[in-house]
Amino acid sequence: MSIPISIRLPDDIAERLDNVARETERPRSFIVQKAVESYLEDFADLQIALDRLRDTADPVVTTADMRKILGV
Repeated sequence: MSIPISIRLPDDIAERLDNVARETERPRSFIVQKAVESYLEDFADLQIALDRLRDTADPVVTTADMRKILGV
């Protein structure tokens, strides 16, 4: 199931979207959907990273320790 969503884009971004859609022979909605999916994945990764940075129980590995582990 899909839900229609309406957005307003500045002219320059809409033009870039149209160019990508034309070059890839895909509808604008496909390009926007893929862009939103990518953004949400990146945002989830960022949240995980920030949560781990804030978790004092999560061990920190120094650069020196990592070099030893990797044998570098």
